[in-house]
Amino acid sequence: MSGSNEPPGGAGSLDDALGAALADTVRGTGASIGGLYLIEETEPVLRLVALCGLPVAFTAPWQRLPLTAPVPVADAIHEDRLVSVASQDDMARRYPRAAAVLPYPFALVAVPLTGVRRSWGGVVLMWPAGRPRRVTPRERGHITANARRMARLLDDAERPPPLPDQPRVVPVEAAHHPVQTGLAAADYLERLPEGALGLDLEGRVTFATAAAARLLGRRADRLLGTRPWQSLPWLDDPVYEDHYRTAVVSRAPVSFTALRPPDRWLTFQLYPDTSGISVRVVPRDEHTEEPPPPTAVRPRAAAPTGRLYQLVHLAAALTETVTVRDLVALITDQILPAFGAQGLVLSAADAGRLKITGSHGYPADVVERLDGLSLDTDLTPAGQVIASGTPAFFANPAEMTATYPRAPRISGKQAWAFLPLIISGRPVGCCILSYDHPHTFTADERAILTSLSGLIAQALDRARLYDAKHRLVLELQRALLPRALPHVAGLDVAARYLPAGHGIEVGGDFFDVLRLDDTTAAAVIGDVEGHSIAAAALMGQVRTAIHAHATAGAAPGQVLARTNRLLADLDSELLVSCLYAHLDLAGRRASFASAGHVPPLLCHPPGGAGVLDVEPGPLLGIEPAAHYPVTTAPLPPGTTLALYTDGLVELPGTDATRTTSDLARRLETGDGHDLERLIDRLVRPTTPTGQHADDITVLLLRAGRAWDGQDWAG
Repeated sequence: MSGSNEPPGGAGSLDDALGAALADTVRGTGASIGGLYLIEETEPVLRLVALCGLPVAFTAPWQRLPLTAPVPVADAIHEDRLVSVASQDDMARRYPRAAAVLPYPFALVAVPLTGVRRSWGGVVLMWPAGRPRRVTPRERGHITANARRMARLLDDAERPPPLPDQPRVVPVEAAHHPVQTGLAAADYLERLPEGALGLDLEGRVTFATAAAARLLGRRADRLLGTRPWQSLPWLDDPVYEDHYRTAVVSRAPVSFTALRPPDRWLTFQLYPDTSGISVRVVPRDEHTEEPPPPTAVRPRAAAPTGRLYQLVHLAAALTETVTVRDLVALITDQILPAFGAQGLVLSAADAGRLKITGSHGYPADVVERLDGLSLDTDLTPAGQVIASGTPAFFANPAEMTATYPRAPRISGKQAWAFLPLIISGRPVGCCILSYDHPHTFTADERAILTSLSGLIAQALDRARLYDAKHRLVLELQRALLPRALPHVAGLDVAARYLPAGHGIEVGGDFFDVLRLDDTTAAAVIGDVEGHSIAAAALMGQVRTAIHAHATAGAAPGQVLARTNRLLADLDSELLVSCLYAHLDLAGRRASFASAGHVPPLLCHPPGGAGVLDVEPGPLLGIEPAAHYPVTTAPLPPGTTLALYTDGLVELPGTDATRTTSDLARRLETGDGHDLERLIDRLVRPTTPTGQHADDITVLLLRAGRAWDGQDWAG
């Protein structure tokens, strides 16, 4: 394929070029389905922007995904590698939540779109079940080449493309067949005793023979443009719709038997490809390969299949929310679109009032007016809904005004679903979904929303408890880390601490900068084993000990040796890594002592960054009589010293040596004049998703002006 960044014909928008590249990838690999995800600019969320070979309705649970979601494309982006899922069993083992929503036989590959400056998103490809289990080298090369092509298109764009609310469907050209006369083909089918139907990928009937119409009991003109499970009441069951979905996703033939009342059994054989589905309809007495079901399935037994899978997906997603912010984002990104709603108010019951914990689609003044309302208010149905434990649905303002005349005027919305959030009889709050236009709630919508309200209640209760604990932890963390770094003449300093992505436990990283006198300073960085209150307490004791020994004039090796003896006296089971640097700014030398800590990086002007080979001693707390050797290095003006914890370089699925070398390159080519921007450059490639498994701490020090014996020279 061509490596050009231009769309076919040398013209067209970026969307066209990306769509063409996606279609080319699907064609070139023999995939049946392809999807292009891009990362939103404002938050770490993936948006499905282009789609091949699948109806848009199928993708509702997958149109917006957090970058931390347990799905292959998020892993591919986070780990910057191709992720292959060989089978449905492989999917169930590695990604159980995704497998619950896609219970079909298929193989899948996800690949990241990694540009020069950033990660743009990823591509997902799916194959029928009969595909070989492993990706061939040729397929891998084609997939990665097209991923690079799409990343270059995005790199070269003046600005990122606007992301659509719904994915754009990109056609994939099918192989050209010899031209046949449509009438001749239709005549051929009409002469057969069996029935024949044509469905598009959306499930709509595009062709029906007279025999099919006779067998199904409905005229052909009344079948065209409809979905069989909607136009034929005896097929209106999730089981039958699911057979169609299986054929579309797996691209494999599917067969099932259904009872046309009162006693006529029909066998349906579905043969899918990229353009649609051919269906054979055969009477049971002419086709006996498989026995009929023992009993007929009763029509209208449940909600449509797509809604059921959506409920499974949303239920699983709700169990994984951690904070209230996560919960609001999930409802906004997945539940509102699933039910066509535009507005959300999530309130918690607190001391007899409704405290709004999150909202979407409402102006700030409306949220402020609704916040803090009494539970017995007659301004909205929320209080009554919580008291009764029964949901309330209003299809239009007239229905709302009949009981709550002031409610529609507050928000200007046109339809509402008020869902009580109750756990074991205890009120937790109220979730309100609202619509910009009148909306009639179907029976299955009411049933599914009622089921979701219990799950939302549990998620909100957990999230509020987590947030309360997390606030306490953050206060403890702030108390243990330095509130501000001291001003040291002749030395520029910047630091950054990034706690792990989720968790309410205290991180073990610590750092400090000490001004020892007019021309000397000390810097320390370390990591206490574990994440717990005990680790936090030990971290505070280690910082205090180092500060005391350093300011008392101890040499670097002695600072660590004496701190190590303190840990031995405390008889702690936790170990501590630590790097201590003594900076002689007048003599332009730095001395280092290490207790098993990752080595620092040193960048001399105008370049030439690398790892400083500091001879390490044992971790603090192992051997009471341990010796800590000292390593010295020159510190000319303009030298930048980078101290950091292992969370910056020891990443899942990567080699720490290579990651450290990449870090040194970024230090060398970064802006040494602005240390805060330089930290951004060092940290961002490590955490492209904004989430990381371990704490990260970075401490940068840059030697400034020269000392003339009395003062710092300009």
